[in-house]
Amino acid sequence: MKERPFFHEGMRELQDRFDGRRVADAIESHRKHHEFSEEDRELIAASPFFFIATAWGEYTDCSMKSGDPGFVRVTGPGWLEYPEYDGNSMYRTLGNIARNPTVGLLFVRFDGQSRRMRINGRATIHDDAATLATHHGARLVVRIECEIYPNCPRYVPDLIGQRASPHVPRPGQGTPPAPEWKHRDYLRDLLPADDPHRPELGLTDSPKT
Repeated sequence: MKERPFFHEGMRELQDRFDGRRVADAIESHRKHHEFSEEDRELIAASPFFFIATAWGEYTDCSMKSGDPGFVRVTGPGWLEYPEYDGNSMYRTLGNIARNPTVGLLFVRFDGQSRRMRINGRATIHDDAATLATHHGARLVVRIECEIYPNCPRYVPDLIGQRASPHVPRPGQGTPPAPEWKHRDYLRDLLPADDPHRPELGLTDSPKT
């Protein structure tokens, strides 16, 4: 996939406003990748759904694609594909892809602990017989070249155990606990000067530059 900056100027402006550029750069350096890890593959293989965002001009769309676990397949080091089943004839996702191949995917397991996986990619639509035959019931198949970055499950509720995330700020409960990622060696000393978890992490000095 053609490389382009991971952050655009609007993102950088907000990072600088809130002293977050160091953390953002460290996350890009340590977490962004273009080949699926074993953990990535396991999440995809077990997922009965994912979310996909598409856009063309002012036409934006977010949809959930569903199927039995395994309906999304990793087909190469940084490629995946999924079937488009019979739908409602609006073709909002596919119509956007036909005009603009840039897509955003989110895989999430609502257990309050598994990392989310976010994917930026470039999609193509396939209708050849050989490809359709590999996905039972597919009307079309969407193939995506991926830029992958796992995401903290900090605010994801545990719908299985019916427990709310302990990290959501709530009146009268003080500062929520720090998420796991803020404890990592390559991030903890780079946190913004006003990060609410600096005292919990024992950080008293100014952030490293």
